[in-house]
Parts: sequence; C-alpha cells; structure tokens
Amino acid sequence: TNEVIFHSIADLTVARLATKHNSRNSGNSGSISTLQQTSNPQFSLCIFHSTKSLLQMAESKSAMRKPVFTKVDQLRPGTSGHNLTAKVVSSNMVLQKGRPDGPQVRQMRIAECVVGDETGTIVFTARNDQVDLMKPDATVILRNAKIDMFKGSMRLAVDKWGRVEVTEPASFTVKEDNNLSLVEYELVNVVEE
Repeated sequence: TNEVIFHSIADLTVARLATKHNSRNSGNSGSISTLQQTSNPQFSLCIFHSTKSLLQMAESKSAMRKPVFTKVDQLRPGTSGHNLTAKVVSSNMVLQKGRPDGPQVRQMRIAECVVGDETGTIVFTARNDQVDLMKPDATVILRNAKIDMFKGSMRLAVDKWGRVEVTEPASFTVKEDNNLSLVEYELVNVVEE
C-alpha cells in the first residue's frame, strides 16, 4: 500500500509532495485508515493510503465563501472586512500630488466621497484609481472595506486588500439624513476596580 505518515501540520506539505508520485500510480480511493494519539499530545498520527483524501480535504477548505453584505447603519468604529453595495452621492477631490502628465507611480489623489444605501450615508476616502470610479450617482460594490477614524469621525476606506467595483444601478434610494460620519466619537479609558 502507499502509506503516508505525518505527525504535524508542517509534515502535511511534505507528505503531499512525497506521495504525489505514489498516488498517481495507485488506484486507491484514499481514506484515513487510522487516527492515533502519539506520545506527544500536541501531534496526532494519521495514516493515509494515498494523497487523494489529502487533496480532497485541501480542496474543501479552499472553497470560496459567499460574501456577506453589510448595510451602512451597521458600520462601527475600528471594524473591517465589510462588503457593501452603495450609491455615490457626491465626490470631492481633496488632494492631488504630482503632475497629471507625469508618471502614474508618482501621482497621488485622494477624494472624499459620500456614499450610502437605504439605511444611511458615510464618507468614503477614495485613493488613486478609486477616485475615477467614484462618480456621483454611480453604484459601487466595496469589498473588504474598513472603518478608519479621522478627527473622531468614521471614514470608510478600501486598501490594497480590498476592491472597488462599479456595478449596475441599484434600485434603492439613499437615506441622506443619517450621515454616520457626522457622529463624533471619543476614546474613553475605562478603569476597572
């Protein structure tokens, strides 16, 4: 039989590589035959007949999850990982460094855009290429957005780990009388006695 034994997660990669050749040549379906506790309680000993089961386990872990979309009124200071669908209410360029005819790498543009949905609005800080996407009345999807604090107020931002996409116009009407960026927060130290 083509058996692979590994004692830790670090050995998983080694086991995968070591049995890649063997699993191609075997017709086994690949299943865990034994799970035993070793003398070291931190590790478990697993015996695999082929890497097919290893690969199936890895593939099931890597399956992409559907994004969970958040509404503007659910945003809180210091949070991240938000996915939102919002309409751009307004866009105002606040900083443009570098020459427009110069190299793209040296240019820096920042715009403050008011974006919102049917629950409220918030100021979104658009940087560089994001500025071009944030046109008034456009509907955008903000993926992996985070809340930054600026002078005690919330600002929505998407960094290099997130994404801004223009999408089809949304059917909702923006609730402009609930601007979360107008709420001022104060950091308070709490001493427990």
